[in-house]
Amino acid sequence: MSLTRAFDIALWLAGIGHFCILGASLQIPFRFHWKDELAKLSRFNRKLMWVYSGFTLYVIITFGTLTLRFHSEFLRGEPIALGLALFIGGFWFIRLILDFAYYKNADWPKGVSFVVGHILLDSLFVALTVTYLGLVIWHLDFL
Repeated sequence: MSLTRAFDIALWLAGIGHFCILGASLQIPFRFHWKDELAKLSRFNRKLMWVYSGFTLYVIITFGTLTLRFHSEFLRGEPIALGLALFIGGFWFIRLILDFAYYKNADWPKGVSFVVGHILLDSLFVALTVTYLGLVIWHLDFL
């Protein structure tokens, strides 16, 4: 399979993958008991958590939408698309670093569904990082 075809498929999957993350993100308030947990915070800090979460969802939706809408531009290596790919790839790379260096397994809720969910999310974050940063490297003729 050629790199063009591999990235063609990977970009479609990456765009869809962002909406899978969105599906997981929408479960967080319920599964992580935010009603009880956030009640312990001051009203301002509680609002900050909701605002940060809302902006994160907005960014993820935007990443997925832009990837699907500008799929051809990414594949052609247009400069604006490569800049966006670098940003998206960097975003997911930093998310992975945080997951491995800052969050600890002991911090996660217990249960098989959380372990499986964590593995699936990390796997998707790796795939997104490799797709976007790999695309940039490919178009810069490093591959």
